[in-house]
Amino acid sequence: MIAATRLLREAGIDGAQGDARRLMADALGIEAGRLTLAGPDPIWDKALARFRDHVGQRLARRPVSRILGWRDFFGLRFRISDQTLDPRPETETLVSEGLAGDFTRVLDLGTGSGCILIALLAGREGATGLGTDLSDGALAVAAENAETLGVAARADFRRSDWFADVEGVFDLIVSNPPYIALEEMAALAPEVSGHDPRLALTDEGDGLACYRIIAGGAPQHLQPGGRLMVEIGWTQGPAVADLFRTAGLSDVRIVPDLDGRDRVVTGRKPG
Repeated sequence: MIAATRLLREAGIDGAQGDARRLMADALGIEAGRLTLAGPDPIWDKALARFRDHVGQRLARRPVSRILGWRDFFGLRFRISDQTLDPRPETETLVSEGLAGDFTRVLDLGTGSGCILIALLAGREGATGLGTDLSDGALAVAAENAETLGVAARADFRRSDWFADVEGVFDLIVSNPPYIALEEMAALAPEVSGHDPRLALTDEGDGLACYRIIAGGAPQHLQPGGRLMVEIGWTQGPAVADLFRTAGLSDVRIVPDLDGRDRVVTGRKPG
């Protein structure tokens, strides 16, 4: 593992030691916290071959979560695939904000792995929800995660282009839409641009197109007093907040993440 850490550092990969530990733990079939206990034990050839393969993938800038096939998010473990966005820790701000208020029926637009919807349902007993996405592959992963994490009976998943095939009203609508502007795509780290689905990253325009659709359609799908909240890029707060107000939402706020950067815009349908 020492040699692998050195190789990763020499390749310019941040967090090389932590990555090597997680990859070794997976190769051995144990949690990373148990590596110290397993240290004196011999490494079987099969585990060593798996570890070397994983390190090779990481050197090629494949993210650890995609090598392992899962990501921990909001205290839950989610399977991910090449058809889903890799959940980021900053998205937990959106879940926390959602759980800070009341809801019994939630809509997650662009659900991906289902991490936002499932975390909300896991944290609110009795609530039900609908997750939509354009990717059939992502919807299959989301449904599997809902089953594994015990909320399948309260979660539905449907193919829809934003609100196109959504019926009824909700008291919470959430979304982490594609918000990276086309001109910003070239600057993304290879772990992002080379592995996250492009459809989940950019609107191929100014980064605000999806917010225009979501803000414009949300009022007719919200109960009076219902909330809309979206994740944003850290520079987009004022622009998205203006879209919310133009759509007639009140109590519009910009919420920072744990690093102090603008991360969520939230508003409420009057009533």
